[in-house]
Parts: sequence; C-alpha cells; structure tokens
Amino acid sequence: MRTETNLVRRAINGPTMGTRYSAVFFAREERPLADLHIALQRAVDAVDSQMSTWKPDSDLMRLNREPTGTWLDVPDQLATVLASALDVGRLSEGAFDIGVGDLVSAWGFGPGAGVPDPDAIATASSRRRTPAYLALELDPIRKRVCKHAPITLDLSSIAKGYGVDELARVLETGGISSYLVSIDGEVRAGQPKPDGSHWRVAVESPEFGRRAAAGVIEIVDAALATSGDYRHFVEHGHARAGHTIDPLKQAPLRDGPSSVTVRAGSSMQADAWATALMVLGPKRGSELASTLGLEVLFAERVTDVPRPMTPARFAHYPSP
Repeated sequence: MRTETNLVRRAINGPTMGTRYSAVFFAREERPLADLHIALQRAVDAVDSQMSTWKPDSDLMRLNREPTGTWLDVPDQLATVLASALDVGRLSEGAFDIGVGDLVSAWGFGPGAGVPDPDAIATASSRRRTPAYLALELDPIRKRVCKHAPITLDLSSIAKGYGVDELARVLETGGISSYLVSIDGEVRAGQPKPDGSHWRVAVESPEFGRRAAAGVIEIVDAALATSGDYRHFVEHGHARAGHTIDPLKQAPLRDGPSSVTVRAGSSMQADAWATALMVLGPKRGSELASTLGLEVLFAERVTDVPRPMTPARFAHYPSP
C-alpha cells in the first residue's frame, strides 16, 4: 500500500465536559482545518449535551427525573453508552455501576459545592439500591429505556471515553487515519505516523500534588484509559476520599490500587474497565482481565507513597 509522504503534523483542541479535548494528526499542509474543527467540536458537544450531569436539560438528567415503570426515548448515542455500561456492570458483577449518581453528588464529585455533604452521604449510603444492570431495561430497537427501580445515573466513568471515540470517528470519516485524540486521561490512537513510528503516551506517576511521568507506552490502533485516586479527591475528616465510588460499599473506594491503566479497542471500553478494575483490585481484577483478554497495568501504593512501576510493560492477560 502506498504511503503518502506529504503529510504534516496538525493539531486541534477545544473545550468539553469541564476540560479540553485534543486531536493531533497528520494531514496535507494545504488542507483547511475550519470544517474539521467544527465537526470535532460538534461531536463532543453532542456527547456532553446527552450525558452530562452538570446540564439539567441533558438527556441523562431527563432520564434521571423520569419515574420508574415508564419508557423514555433516548438518542442513539446515549443508548449505545448505556448498553455498554450495563454490559460492563454485568461482567464485573456490579463493580462498575452507573447508578451511583446520588453518592457521587453526596461526596462532592458532582454538580454543586464540591465538598462532602454528611446528611446526603448518610441518606445515599443507607439506601437499598439495585445495580444499574438490573434496574435499567433497554429496548435497542426502539432506542428507549425503562427504570424498574429508583436510580440516579452518572456516566462520568464512561462518557469521556465515548467522546474520544467520537473524535476518532470524525477524523476517520474525514479521511485521516494517523491521529492521537484525547480527553483528560482517555486516549485513542489511529494508524502509525507517516514515518512508521507508533504514538507515545505518557502514564502519570500516581502521586498526590505532583505531576510526573512514570513511563511511556507506545500504541497504535488502540485506546488507553487510566483511573486513579490521586487527581480528583476531597478531604473528609483527616483522610482523602478519591472520586471512584465502590458500589458495593456505597462509599469512595478505600484500600484500592493507586491507579489502573487499561488498553482496549475503544476508549469507551478502556474508560469503563479502568474504573471497574480499580474497584475490583489487583487480584480479582487480574483474574477478570485474564478472562476478558484485557491488557492492564495496576499501580499499588504503600501508605501514601507510590510503589515504583514500569508503565512500558503491561500485565497482559490473553483471552482463553
């Protein structure tokens, strides 16, 4: 296959989901970028408008307000993400659960003051709850959803990954195959660079209050996502509470790994599984990763100091 040699590195970025997206790619120097920039922005705006918990008029919040036992039509993209989220929830036996939105807000990680609310925590943690994969019924043909139990949905552990996949889709539809797109810690790479080299992605050292790379992973035609307890947390009493909610304990994850990095075929899958494996921990998470054929790197912490890790080497668990 003939490889084009007149491609140059281009870059586009913009705001989305309370942070920024980035698209780095190779294209002809003379190619105008205005239309592509608009298409990329529209793609992430569509995800945000459907799945944000910060926008009261989003489709997700409309679903949260819907009473149980009624069917609600939802957009195709939201239906796709919900279906994937329920699959991961089922396969992880509830370690990944999008039905913890009330806990997310109570602990200060959702819209609001950004600090834990003791009364809301007590209410949310004492509530008898049904995991989302049992509480939600999807009708994939009619693109509609029914809640069979009271539930507050939060897609923050999967929506950004899906947004990254949408960035990749826009570029590929526009004839661009060599790219690296990202939103926060979710990254997806296309084909190699024109010189044949792979895309290099730094993995952060899981340290509080300090940004440093622990190593570099080279990827091509794959996605990476990292979930950790060292960036987004609140102070509660004399301890830090990370943003990852343990659905079974109905509280922020305690005594879990410092971070989990997952390599998968899509950012949506990598994003969701990084959260699920954080909750499951190295032992149970490794066993499940082995069954599913996921590539995973666990970084554990001794007290408050990260153990050395080698992100360039994954613990790879091939499918049986």
